[in-house]
Amino acid sequence: MFNDPILGALSDRTKHRGKWGKRKFYLTISLIPLAITMILLLIVPFATEAKMVEFIYFIIIIILFEFFYTMFDVNVNAIFPEMFPTEKKRAQANILVKGFTVLAVILAALPTLLLTPLAPITGTPEELREIKINYMMAGIILAILTILFAIPFILKGIREKEEVQEIFAKRPKFFESLKSTLKNKTFLQFVIANTMIWYVFNTLITIFPLFFTHVVDVGEESFWVTLALVAPLLVSAFILPIHKKLGSKVGMRNGLMITLATWIFLLIPFLFLGSGDTGLGVLFAAIQGFGLSGCFFYVDILIGDVIDEDALKFGVKRSASYYGINAFIHRTSTILTMLTIGVVFSTTDWAGGYTVNPGVNVEIGLKLIVMLFPAIGCAIAILFLKFYGLHGSRLEQMRVELEKHPELKPK
Repeated sequence: MFNDPILGALSDRTKHRGKWGKRKFYLTISLIPLAITMILLLIVPFATEAKMVEFIYFIIIIILFEFFYTMFDVNVNAIFPEMFPTEKKRAQANILVKGFTVLAVILAALPTLLLTPLAPITGTPEELREIKINYMMAGIILAILTILFAIPFILKGIREKEEVQEIFAKRPKFFESLKSTLKNKTFLQFVIANTMIWYVFNTLITIFPLFFTHVVDVGEESFWVTLALVAPLLVSAFILPIHKKLGSKVGMRNGLMITLATWIFLLIPFLFLGSGDTGLGVLFAAIQGFGLSGCFFYVDILIGDVIDEDALKFGVKRSASYYGINAFIHRTSTILTMLTIGVVFSTTDWAGGYTVNPGVNVEIGLKLIVMLFPAIGCAIAILFLKFYGLHGSRLEQMRVELEKHPELKPK
C-alpha cells in the first residue's frame, strides 16, 4: 500500500530525461527486476524443513515484487491521462486498454493450463519435485510474456511531453502533495466509490470458486469454475463500446452510476441457484460482465478529470501521485473482502475449520457474500458518486479553462 503514493510522488518529481522521459525511465528500469521477481515468487530454493526460512524468503521476495510491480504500474497509469487529454480520446483509447486488460487476465491462466500437475495428488517425493519444476516453469513463462509485451509498449507506445523548468518547479513536495490530494473532496468522493467497486471485484472473484463448488455443486469439475471466472471477462470486453456510447450520451459519472445500479439487479439471480444449476450459474456469472465492463471503462476517465482539475490549480499534472494515492486507498478493499468472508463464515459450519460437506447455513452464507455484500458495495459507490461534483456544467467549465493552458497538454 505504501509503495503506491511514494513511487507515484517520486515519478512526478523526477525531471524529464530526454528520450528516456520520466514515466518511460521508471518503466524501463523496473521491467527486468519485475520479471525476475515473478520467477522467484514461484521458486522455493531451500531444501530444508525450517519453514521460517521459507517464510522469510517469501516475505522478502513478495515485497520486492510489489515494489517493482508498483513502479511499473503507477507509471503506466500516469501515462493515460497525459497522452489522451480529452474525454473523447480517453474513451476511444480506453476501449483498447481495457480490451487488452481482459486478454491479459485470461493469458495469466496460460501457465496453469499448460503445466500439470500444479497441486499434489499422491504427495510422493517424485511428484513434489515435478510440481516445483512446474511452478518454476510457470514463473518463467509469465516473466517472458511480461517482457515480450512490455518492450514494444515502452519503445513505441509512449509519448511524453518534455517539461520546462518553470513547470517542473511548480510541483509540490511529497507531504504537501499528499496533503493537498487528501484534501481534494472531489478526489475523495471518487476514491471511496472506486474502493467499493474494487470491493465488489475482489469479493466476487474470491467467492466464485467456493460458490460454484458448494452451492451449484460442480464438485471436482474445475472447468466450470474457470468458465465462471472467464465468462464475465469475455462479456465485459464485448460490452465496452456500449459503455462508451452510454457515457458519451449521459456523462461518464452518470454512466458509472447507471452501471452500478444495473449491477445490483444482475446479482439477484445468484440467490436462486442450487445444486445442478451449472448452466444457469455460468450464464448468471457471464452477465456480471456488464457491471465489470462499465467499471473498467469509466473509472480511469473520471480520475483523469480529477487530475485535469488539479492541474489547473497547481499548473502541473500530478498523474502518478493521484494514481498512487488512489491505489493506496482502494487496496483496503481486499481487507474489507476478507473481513466480510470471515464475519459471515464465523456463524457457519466452516467456523474453526473446513468441512467437506457443509450445511445449509454455509450455502446461505455463500449466497449472501456473492449477492448481498457486493450489492451493498455498489450502493455505497452510487451514493458517493452522487456527491461527486465534477460533472455537468462544472466539468465543461473546467475543460474550457484547460484549453487556455496548452502547456498542460502533450505535444
